[in-house]
Amino acid sequence: MTEWIIIFLSTVGALFIFLAAVGLVRMPDFYLRVSVTRKAVTLGVGLVLVSAATYFNDISVTSRVTAIILFLFLTAPVAAHVITRAAYFTGTKLWKKSIIDDLKGRYQDKTISLEEEEEGINSSPSEKKASKSKETPPEQDSSR
Repeated sequence: MTEWIIIFLSTVGALFIFLAAVGLVRMPDFYLRVSVTRKAVTLGVGLVLVSAATYFNDISVTSRVTAIILFLFLTAPVAAHVITRAAYFTGTKLWKKSIIDDLKGRYQDKTISLEEEEEGINSSPSEKKASKSKETPPEQDSSR
């Protein structure tokens, strides 16, 4: 029974890694390639490592596999985010059929930090400008 579990886990893991390779070739722009690759490879490698831990059935191998999977699941999203953020700042183009660039105009040029929004995360820059133009000026002190 253990052999079938190992075969299943390693096959599904290899399929996810294969799908990541196909996604790397088929996706139209850099940002989609990074997203597909990170998700599929992380899951695929995790499944292959779990199958290795099941095969060897030793506490030292299992603890190492657990540490590797934990490290992989913690660092892969952060690394993908940093890489895609650097690509965005260096001017890597979006796919020509992309409709919305949610980050356009929201980063400060000098500090490369995201501007804070008063209305919330989901409001767009045009909504932010419209709400600022609707604000009334503060009342002047009439006690003078």
